[in-house]
Amino acid sequence: MNENKVKKLDADLVKASKKIKVLSALTWPAGAEEKFLSGWKKGNPVLPQISLTTPNVADNVTALDSIASKCDTHNPVEKFLAETAESYADAGRMLSHIGTPEFTRYSVRIYGRPDMVYKLQNMTAVDGAKFFLEVTDKLLGNVHIQPTEFDISATEFAGWLKSEVDEFFDKDTVEVIIDQNMSSKALAGATRIRVRGSAVFSPLDKDQLLYHEAYVHTATQLNGKKQINLQTLGLGAPRTTRTQEGIAVMAELITNAMDINRLRRVALRVIAVKMALDGADFIDLFKFFMDNGQSEIESVRSAQRIFRGGAVKNKVVFTKDAVYLQGLFEVHTFLRLAIRENRPDLVRNLFAGRLTLADALRLSPQFESGWLLPPAYLPIWASDLRRLAAMMAYSAFIGNINLDKIYLDRYIEFEDELKALSDA
Repeated sequence: MNENKVKKLDADLVKASKKIKVLSALTWPAGAEEKFLSGWKKGNPVLPQISLTTPNVADNVTALDSIASKCDTHNPVEKFLAETAESYADAGRMLSHIGTPEFTRYSVRIYGRPDMVYKLQNMTAVDGAKFFLEVTDKLLGNVHIQPTEFDISATEFAGWLKSEVDEFFDKDTVEVIIDQNMSSKALAGATRIRVRGSAVFSPLDKDQLLYHEAYVHTATQLNGKKQINLQTLGLGAPRTTRTQEGIAVMAELITNAMDINRLRRVALRVIAVKMALDGADFIDLFKFFMDNGQSEIESVRSAQRIFRGGAVKNKVVFTKDAVYLQGLFEVHTFLRLAIRENRPDLVRNLFAGRLTLADALRLSPQFESGWLLPPAYLPIWASDLRRLAAMMAYSAFIGNINLDKIYLDRYIEFEDELKALSDA
């Protein structure tokens, strides 16, 4: 490997990618959600009129294409650089086509489609979402499930979160700030976690956002920024989004932070992305979320997430929300295989920066040689491989049980059968 060449490409890529900021470029103007709800409550809902500024990133895209063309993709490090540059270039092209069908084409190229069939599994993220909704539909309203209370203000939540991240990120400073112009409840970067000022949080939100945003998104980006030989591992490259969100949702599940409503929100967004790709408009999705139990304000925000592309109809869709389940399925399977193949090092690799699953494999020699550093910050569930191995081994076995042949009363019958056998 030509280290001088890699160092130059790495530095150029960090510089060229700086203006490609996807989520900030797609933020809706203040008041758009409230204006729609005002019309809705009067019985006259009108599609929002959204005007977003198209960022001027043509020079950046040209530079990124040039970087990719200079990389020798037979070398794993240069392949990482090439694919990262291509990912940012595609994101730049997507932002250059805000409000048009071309926006969707590039969004799909970066984030995929929810109806993508896994070649060796014959399933899609939509299939998974429908399964989760079918199972949880039967649980909604069950008197044995405690309703969620939202009684924590953004200010109180931000204060609590700040104390937690200060303790975890003991070698760095991570700010927690309140931001009024967000559709998500929280968004994490390497040195700053933003909290939506208008949001009201529940006790369940605490663990979900801590394990998802801070202990995955912030941790991986901070770890990447500590890489001496490959600074691009500290970038939030669009191509890493599916793996990032997969790890983050996995973290919620493995730490028991996920609850029924959160699982349904993730599943509903996957279905909604598919609906929008099939032609549903903003009002259709708003009604879909309302019909599935979300409040008016959360329904409008959920619909807004999927139409962040500057248009609210005609299949101009931001497909990112499909990656949460896609990533979960892929990461969960990857971790099972890593444990089965006695490759615990791959788990640590995933936290050493912003990588895809394939990156974690391809760059293994660089981690083994010490050219790439191990992660400085690892959440407990990923650092104790004894517990992770036990959970993954159990998960692999339990998937073999066919529930179609089992029913609850069978446990009574089975106990009676065992007694009869012992008396014989």
